[in-house]
Amino acid sequence: MQTIGIKPSSSDGLQLLAGAGVVAGGAGLVLALSHAGSPLRGPLALFFLLAAPGAAFAAALRGLDPWARALTSTAGAIAVVMLVAQGMLAVHRWSVDGGVIAVAVLSASAFLVQWIIRQLRGGAAQEIRKRIGKIH
Repeated sequence: MQTIGIKPSSSDGLQLLAGAGVVAGGAGLVLALSHAGSPLRGPLALFFLLAAPGAAFAAALRGLDPWARALTSTAGAIAVVMLVAQGMLAVHRWSVDGGVIAVAVLSASAFLVQWIIRQLRGGAAQEIRKRIGKIH
C-alpha cells in the first residue's frame, strides 16, 4: 500500500499573510473612522495608511523582482500619505477622518484602474478590437 503525501504549496503562507494584512488594514480603517478608544486604533490605522496605497503600488508593479517591488511600493505609499496630508493642510481642511478616507479612495481607485486595464488587455480587448474592426 502506498501513502500519498500532500505537500502544502509555497504560496499558502503568503496567502495567509496577505489575508491577515487585509484584516488588520480593515480593522484599522474601521477603528480610525469610528474613533474607538482601543489602544490598537493608532497602530492599525497607521498600518492601513501605509498598506492600502502600498498594496496598490505593488499590484501595479508585478513585473519587478520582489525586493524592488517592496521598496518601490513602500516609498510610493509614504509619498501618497504625505501628499494627501500636505494637500489637506494647504487648503486648510485637515482632519483625521478626511485623510483616512482620501487615502482609502485613492487606493481603491488605483486598484479599480488596474483591474480595468487588465480586463482591456485580456479577452475584452480582443472583443473591442473585433467590434471596432466591424465598424470601420
